[in-house]
Amino acid sequence: MKSAAPGKVYLVGAGPGDPELLTLKAKRLLETCDHVVYDYLVSESLLDWTRPDCQKHCVGKRAGFHSVPQEEIERMLVRLSSDGKTVVRLKGGDPFIFGRGGEEALTLKRAGVAFEVVPAVTAALGCAAYIGIPLTHRALSASVTFLSGHEMPETGGQTASVNWRAHAATGATLVLYMAMGQLTEICAELIAGGRPETTPVAVVQWGTTPRQRAVHGTLTNIGERVRAADLGPPSVVIIGDVARFGDTLSWFDPVI
Repeated sequence: MKSAAPGKVYLVGAGPGDPELLTLKAKRLLETCDHVVYDYLVSESLLDWTRPDCQKHCVGKRAGFHSVPQEEIERMLVRLSSDGKTVVRLKGGDPFIFGRGGEEALTLKRAGVAFEVVPAVTAALGCAAYIGIPLTHRALSASVTFLSGHEMPETGGQTASVNWRAHAATGATLVLYMAMGQLTEICAELIAGGRPETTPVAVVQWGTTPRQRAVHGTLTNIGERVRAADLGPPSVVIIGDVARFGDTLSWFDPVI
């Protein structure tokens, strides 16, 4: 008996939220795949592009709530790709920027499953653009650093894996993912590391979508302003002199 053709998994970035920021390759794969394994942050309108017989698997994954453990997601990708099936693992933002795509790719590699990575507009780029903040500017910032503010279990629930004071001294634009739970503490560390208290900060929630909201402030008051506005995840924090442009170059008018 002839064995079934091997399947394939595509680790596809869904972008920051606006469906029109999806790549053409990602759209083509959604239109032709057998299975879609998607996250909570993915716009469900993207699923409308799939075939009627495509099987859809929601695996949740949001701050403080994982409906399916990461290890089970990885096992699912291996299982679904058997018998020649094509699987799209649809992930919010870009798969390889705080998306755990590297872990999934390693599991697929070890299991002998063919895979491809389809990059996307990551949240930092999308949110900054939609709020009118250039992450680099010839006169203000020649570098950008992406950082995770997520509590790491291996550090006892602290962000000790990130030396905030060292990053304060670089002068780079800082873009923080998953930092809402420790925003005030992180800002204090940056000030202790030498960043001026008056450094502009912008926080963007649900960026690039009709639900987009933004709060502006400085390292000293952004935590208080975020609490007053009741902003929570998913949010991106932009720290640096370029954040001041959010007051003048904002062009996106979200309609809720």
